[in-house]
Amino acid sequence: MLSEFSLIDRFFARRASAPTPREQDASATPLGIGDDCALIGPPAGHQLAISTDMLVEGRHFFADVDPYALGHKALAVNLSDLAAMGAKPHAFTLALALPRVDETWLEAFSDGLFALAERYDCALVGGDTTSGPLNICITVFGDVPNGAALRRDAAQPGDDIYVSGTLGDARAGLGAIRGEWAAPEGSDWRRALERPEPRVAVGLALRGVAHAALDISDGLAGDLMHILKRSGLRATVDADAVPCSEAVRALPEPARRQCTLAGGDDYELCFTAPVAARGAIANIGKSLNVPLTRIGTIESSGAPRIAWRDAAGAPLSLTLQGFDHFHAD
Repeated sequence: MLSEFSLIDRFFARRASAPTPREQDASATPLGIGDDCALIGPPAGHQLAISTDMLVEGRHFFADVDPYALGHKALAVNLSDLAAMGAKPHAFTLALALPRVDETWLEAFSDGLFALAERYDCALVGGDTTSGPLNICITVFGDVPNGAALRRDAAQPGDDIYVSGTLGDARAGLGAIRGEWAAPEGSDWRRALERPEPRVAVGLALRGVAHAALDISDGLAGDLMHILKRSGLRATVDADAVPCSEAVRALPEPARRQCTLAGGDDYELCFTAPVAARGAIANIGKSLNVPLTRIGTIESSGAPRIAWRDAAGAPLSLTLQGFDHFHAD
């Protein structure tokens, strides 16, 4: 049976020991794994961006999830928070509670984790392990030039509202697993649920172009309201303009709207930008090969709310709310 420290060394510390190009800059990460604390610092003229997410078995993932996919998702959801702020990934810590030591599971989990970390030059610099119900907590560190972060409180009246990629596949995948509907042949619903792609390149490209941004983790309806509340504004959204895959579009309308407008785990970006930035945003989407779709408009100040419209501009009476970790079905 592996001890705590041999487990860390075998599956995590050794794989984090080779310095990435960025770690070789002593001003960025002068000390990683091996001491009581890691020592990190942003480049000159930058601020640290820090985010923490916890994934709990039975709440955020199923017990039979592919451990490689789980390793990927555990880091992806944190990188998505950096993307939403326009921050470049730098390093992360991992706290892991395990019900038992399963070496095959740990090998696959760490493979998925480090495959994504290496793509984004994001170094594991510390963490902890213990025995207990399966729980994964990652804290990620990034950096952004001073004053350039994309914040939730920066939306302006008249801004266009955009989303990246397509919405709804992850919630559709959850529904298929639950038996709410059948997954069509060839759909990527389960992959969307278990292996989201953080939009880091999009977030970096939007610095100086977008006003406000966040990632869609708990559903468009709930997450857009965070921007509206922080900015003290209202919005009008064309529900039929919200982009979705053909498989989601084929669902009955109530299910499609639930998936695209209130489904969680999309990890796409929702952002606002001035009308004058439409050309720049179109060029960003084209250069990165990521659809950036205009879905609505930020309105004048007032009690924050979303007015939902259909493609013809007719008002829709929709009762939607985002995922709530304490009241989720």
